Amino acid sequence: MMTYTKKPIDFTEQITLLKNRGLVIENEEYAISKLKNISYYRLANYWRPMESDKYTHQFKPNCKFGDIIGLYDFDIVLRSLIFTAIQHIEIAFRSHIIHSFSLSYGSFWFMDKKLFRNPTIFDRCLTNLSDEIHRTKEEFIIDHFAKYDTPPYPPVWKSLEVVSFGTLSKIYCNFTDNAVKKKVAHDLCLPQHIFLESWMTAFAVLRNCCAHHARTWNRIFTIKPQIPTKLPEAWITDRSISPSKLYPQLCCLQYLLNTIGVGESFKTRLKELFVLYPNVDSAAMGFPASWKNEPLWE
Repeated sequence: MMTYTKKPIDFTEQITLLKNRGLVIENEEYAISKLKNISYYRLANYWRPMESDKYTHQFKPNCKFGDIIGLYDFDIVLRSLIFTAIQHIEIAFRSHIIHSFSLSYGSFWFMDKKLFRNPTIFDRCLTNLSDEIHRTKEEFIIDHFAKYDTPPYPPVWKSLEVVSFGTLSKIYCNFTDNAVKKKVAHDLCLPQHIFLESWMTAFAVLRNCCAHHARTWNRIFTIKPQIPTKLPEAWITDRSISPSKLYPQLCCLQYLLNTIGVGESFKTRLKELFVLYPNVDSAAMGFPASWKNEPLWE
């Protein structure tokens, strides 16, 4: 281990450093304005693949600062597109859980520890739910507590409306009754609950990535969705894709968006995004060359 001794440098020195490493900067004033408002190390996420030497950080020939900004801008739009897609899916997923689980187990099933596999996860989820309920300003929660004080939480159709997507997915995955979980999966055109568990766990991580403005382009995801061989509705035929890349998650998003009837917009806007940014390397996100010809994306 070593002691970190590097000193902070101003924007002009950052520009000089990048130029000495071989980056083509055609307009230094423009580059400084970008570094002021984005920051060096946020942009570094996008230029690292352009480096020929990861130790000296020398750039490959003809790498341009403008191309880095284009890639950064592409990622902003992509994150926004993904975030909106996950929002649609989260709301549908929440609605199906509330409906199916409540009909089988009543109004307060989320409070019954016996219905969950892992008591530690149950306790953590209930704590998170309690925090959200007492923090929310939603009128239907405030009105509920103005009228009722028992049980300690509102019924599930109120309580689960304010819980986070991450906690919601954990509640679903930790539930013991696979039959009712499978009912939710079937309602979303998935043959098994294990696929829905896998997809929602991955989406929760992806959503947090988007919410915190983290890079999605060329990202390696440690939480990967299971990719079924076939599905009841239009799906992909090429399954030689990297499960740790973004493309498989986009396929899962598109499938569920189709299922809930809002898939056309996502598919169209994604294709338009690649037209708008033709220099973006889609293979870095795991897209196969013929992805547009897949039944899912046609």
